[in-house]
Amino acid sequence: MSATTTPPADADAAPTLIASARRALRLLEAAARYPKGATAKQLARDTGLALGTAYHLLRTLVHDRYLERLDGHYLTGPAVSGLTGRESPVAGRERLDRLLTLLSDELSAAVYFAWYRQGEVDLVASVPAPGAPVIDHRNFRAGAHAHSAGKTLLALMSAEERRSHLARYPMVPLTPYTLREPAHLPLLPRQGPQRAAPITQYQEYALGTAGAAVPIVAGNGIAAVSVSLPMAQAHRLAAIAAQLRTRLSDDFVAVAFGL
Repeated sequence: MSATTTPPADADAAPTLIASARRALRLLEAAARYPKGATAKQLARDTGLALGTAYHLLRTLVHDRYLERLDGHYLTGPAVSGLTGRESPVAGRERLDRLLTLLSDELSAAVYFAWYRQGEVDLVASVPAPGAPVIDHRNFRAGAHAHSAGKTLLALMSAEERRSHLARYPMVPLTPYTLREPAHLPLLPRQGPQRAAPITQYQEYALGTAGAAVPIVAGNGIAAVSVSLPMAQAHRLAAIAAQLRTRLSDDFVAVAFGL
């Protein structure tokens, strides 16, 4: 009697599919089609998912950083670029610009991202808003003692770093309101600076303009996100700065320092 053999599995048989994984990937694909982000309702509609199911999967994707959530909109997150290797500088800059644009739209203010790198205060990106144009960039580095982002970076620097900067870029008056003495500059601890009140300026950098900035610290990296408004809208500055502090998530930090 011949031995009984088990027939081999059919190579063409349909694989076992995990429905939740497929739904999550469909949401991720849908979110990637919206450079400025999409709401949960938009993504649920695009993928044909129930809104409750979409919310559940979106929370998971945000937790694992495949998506990031800003002002109720979902955008592709830093973990997506990690699937294919390090995010390119161009892609990283596009994502930073996208986040700043969303902030500008939400706050109705010009928004800036600046950092202190290789011994210099540099403006990395800026986005205007209707009725709130960006400030003149020409004196940004030399005038760091006057605009809110620069004052924030100086406040985070070590004493030696601050002395070095001010030796190269003295505190010249840009307007009658510009601070002129190093002792008058604010100071912030590197540990827990996000708990500090936003640093403001009123017509110190340019007449007719007010600004506020909040710090970002990641390891040895220091940066600031700031807003500016015409003086006619200066009454909005405190509320906008408070909103800004709540919007700077870990995902924003990852994008900013990943450039």
